[in-house]
Parts: sequence; structure tokens; C-alpha cells
Amino acid sequence: MVVARYSHGQLVIIDRLREMVRLAAGVEENGRIDKEVAARALACLQRFGQRLRDMHADSVRVVGTNALRVAHRKQAFLERAREALGHPIEIISGMEEARLIYSGVAHTMPSEPGRRLVADIGGGSTELVIGDGLTPLELESLQMGCVSLSERFFRDGKISAKRIERARMAARLELEPVQAAFRRRGWEHCAGSSGTVRAIGEAIRELEPQSLTITAAGLERAVKYLVDAGHIRELRLTSITEDRRPVFPGGTVILTEIFDVLGVQEMRIADGAMREGLLYDMLGRFKNEDARDRTVRAMQKRYHVDLAQAERVEATVLEFLNQTRETWRLDAPLADLGLQWAARLHEIGLDVSHSGYHRHGAYLLENADMPGFPREEQRLLARLVGGHRRKLDLEGVEELVPPWDSKALYLVVLLRLAVLLHRGHSPAALSQIELSATPKSLEVQFSGRWLKDHPLTSADLQQETEYLRDSGFRLRVFSRGR
Repeated sequence: MVVARYSHGQLVIIDRLREMVRLAAGVEENGRIDKEVAARALACLQRFGQRLRDMHADSVRVVGTNALRVAHRKQAFLERAREALGHPIEIISGMEEARLIYSGVAHTMPSEPGRRLVADIGGGSTELVIGDGLTPLELESLQMGCVSLSERFFRDGKISAKRIERARMAARLELEPVQAAFRRRGWEHCAGSSGTVRAIGEAIRELEPQSLTITAAGLERAVKYLVDAGHIRELRLTSITEDRRPVFPGGTVILTEIFDVLGVQEMRIADGAMREGLLYDMLGRFKNEDARDRTVRAMQKRYHVDLAQAERVEATVLEFLNQTRETWRLDAPLADLGLQWAARLHEIGLDVSHSGYHRHGAYLLENADMPGFPREEQRLLARLVGGHRRKLDLEGVEELVPPWDSKALYLVVLLRLAVLLHRGHSPAALSQIELSATPKSLEVQFSGRWLKDHPLTSADLQQETEYLRDSGFRLRVFSRGR
């Protein structure tokens, strides 16, 4: 955990807390999280939660990475974690993790011309990024980490040259698919981030006091030290703490192979990593530099969205939200943001095919790499776009994190209504429309003769009442006045 204050144009770190939980080691082969490891993680979060409450932190983001990406049936754990910490956990993709890591490194290292390679070894995944300045150019997340590789090859604590070589081969196989792309892109500087790389760098410095950076020769010296020790309990360097010993061999092997496969000559250790990247990402949201908005704009351009139509739908659906917010208790910021993004992207599926384009759009949003979006926000967006027309399909909504497992229906209904009313892509203004909501129904009132003057829209609304009725929701449409 990192706590920072924004002061005079910069982030000032005021507190750091760190506990090694090794959640990746607790994800069993069937995808379940081991009860003992889960309990250890929840106890840690309770302590962090108490510290947050004492500090009155008013803006918090909590992210889960590879262990929670690969775990199955994790909803109960996530609910208990939310209760322990007092905040929900966002599960982010590997590519988003890589982007945040690069941001944390780039913002906390001296600016220098040329491209930078960043390597970060986590418990269950390893992220590699090439960037220029603050902009990532090549991102990759590999399915190997210091915990998972150590569990696979050094679980009993024994270390031998043969085991090291087998572990290095496994790491080499993971790196091989990205080798050509990264070498082709090239870089002038290299940095390593997070605890694993830092611990390796400090161990090398103990073994070779003159070493100021991590080099290939220093890593081979560290590997020799591991083999000579023969067992993790014999790792006596002060830089290898007790909680770091079980995972140190796996981390060292991964970093050694990164140097070998990519041809790295020298690596400096960065102060910042993913947590700092999250802080700068949050700061960007406050300063109207939200990475999610950049992603939405990029997708609009890539899939040739009719921007005028998207703006019309967005304005209408946000007006509908304001009229129903209190009754449906849609006061969370994600209600506004989710509808904004969905309105801007609801037609991206047209670039695939007009037939069933809402389903194509949902698939793209569910599976695309979307910088800035945690996985749950991406899933909510996919459900909104996938449900915005034709027969209402709520499949998968119950898998969303609370409260969206129960409230996504309301957002879908509002989006459906806004899209329907702008179906003709006409720039003409709509009639004044008033909504009146109950938990299971929505009344829509049009002024004057608007419905009679728009028979096609009236017919669409009649069809919509039948679609929603099949899902247990009542829609009533009528005119008032002359």
C-alpha cells in the first residue's frame, strides 16, 4: 500500500506498507484459493483497512493482479476482502498491469532521451514494457512469476544446478514469443521495478560491493551463490529476508533469462512501480487526463463511430439517469461513467457486421486490451453495450461485482431507451420527456403530439415494452397534453 498527497503539482509519498502474502502460491490447480493463504491475505487487508481509516484517505484504488486473474470461484473471497479493507478490489488485466508499472517507473525516474525497457517480476506474472518518455510502446505480460516458478521447481527448498537449468528453460520458453518484437523495437536504457528486482540487486551488491547496477555477470554470480547454498534456508545474505527466501530462486532465474534472451547489458532499479502508477493514474482522473477517456476515444476512431450520434445518445441517457438516479439509487460515479462510455461505444460492432452488432460490440469490449479499465468496469461496459437493443439478454450480469450485479439492469434500460429514441440518427431535438421510476417499472411521458407525429418510434416503443416484460420489467409509454 502506498499513500500520497498531491501538493504543489506533484505527488508526495507519505506512507508505505508492505506485507508478503504470496497469494499466487495459494491458487490451487483447480483454480480455488487455499483457505490458509486466503486467511493470510484477509488479515493483511484488515490491517491495511484500519490504517486507511485512521488516515482518512478520501480516494482509494485497490487492484488485484495475476493471482486473482487466474483464480476461479473467487467472488466470496472478493466480498470478504472488500469487507476487510473497506473498498472494492478491481482485477486488472496483464496489459493494464504493464501500463501502470511503466507509468510508475517513468514518473519516478529521471527523464532521459531514448527508449526505456522496464521489467517487473511479480508473484504470478512478469511484465515487460518498452516506452519513450511517459508513453508505453510495447507491452507484454507473461505467465511466470517468482512465486509460481519457485513453487514449480524449488518447492521443497532444494536448489541445484540441474533444477536451476530446468527453471531457466521454462522461463526461456515463456520469453521466446516476445523476443523478436522487443529486440526489434530496441531501447537505450533499462530499469527493473518492484520488490523482486530490488532484492536481487541488493543481493548482487552484497556479493560484489562494487556493483552499482544489475549486470549479466552479477546475475550469474547470484545464480552460483544459489547453487552453492543448496537450500533456501542457507541463503544468508541480509538482503534476502525470511519471507523473500522461498521465492528468491524463481525471481533470480527469471531476471537472468530476461538478460540472456533480450540481450540486456545493464539494469537500474526504479523507485516506482505499479502502485505509483496507480497514484498517477488517479491524479490523471482528477485533472481530466483519464486514461479511460483516451481509450474510449481511440476505440471510437478505430471502429469508425458516428461521433454526432454517440453525443446525442450520451446527452439523452445522462438526462434519463438524472431523472431516475434517486429512485434507483444510482449515485455511484460509475453509473454516469458507464453510461457515458456505453453511449460513445454502443455502435462499435457495426464495424464488424450490422447483423447483431450489439453482440459484436460486447465481444470487442469484453476481450479488447483497454488501457485504464479494470476488468470489472470493462465487463460492465460490455454488458451495457450487449444489452442495448433487441431481446434483452442479461446473461453474465449476476457475475458483476455489487452493486452492479443488481443495478446493471437499470443502466441497460436507460441506454436502450436513449438508443431507441435516436434510432434515426436525426439531429432534430427530442420532445420533452419525463421519467417516473419504481424498482420494477419505468413510466415515460411524451409531450403533446410527439408520439403521433413519430409512428415508427411509437411502434419501436411498443416492441420495447414486450422485450422488457419478458425480463420482468414493466415499461409504460404515454403522452400528456394536446
